[in-house]
Amino acid sequence: MPPPLTVTFIAGMSGPWLIERIAPVLGESLPAADRVAIHEGSGIPDTRNCDWALRGATSNTRYTNRAEVTRLAAVQQDLQRPRATLAALIPIRKTEAWWALAQNERRDIFEEQSKHIAIGMEYLPPVARRLHHCRELGEPFDFLTWFEYAPEHADAFEELVNRLRETREWHYVEREVDIRLKRP
Repeated sequence: MPPPLTVTFIAGMSGPWLIERIAPVLGESLPAADRVAIHEGSGIPDTRNCDWALRGATSNTRYTNRAEVTRLAAVQQDLQRPRATLAALIPIRKTEAWWALAQNERRDIFEEQSKHIAIGMEYLPPVARRLHHCRELGEPFDFLTWFEYAPEHADAFEELVNRLRETREWHYVEREVDIRLKRP
């Protein structure tokens, strides 16, 4: 497993990803912006003239068992594939009730009841994703999930997101913003 990677999504007038829409799913949205740049690494990016910046860090896998980790590693694709010109950034904050649960209780809701990993596996390898943890950084969201996919997989991605939002796990989400992007 690679070491944690700090990632900052910077929305403003520049960046390789053109924002097509920013839509609140639950709670407050984010301000409108034109583009997103992604800064990876421990250096502090310049965010003085941006519309918003969201920071997270990759981490060890959580809520997974060894068999799931092995299956995910076998099919998960890397980001920045040439054909993956569509992306989604989905920041999520969960309720205090979620964080009051013990780790095994969260795992039970996450996978045993909601089948989060099992559902996601159905859409691999066409949809690549990377999860960023934010709660420990004092950010306004707990998680930032970045997805990349080719245009021919856009319908499958919509199906994936809709299925996950119908699970018991999503009863614990109090804020979610859906940001859709494309690389021209």
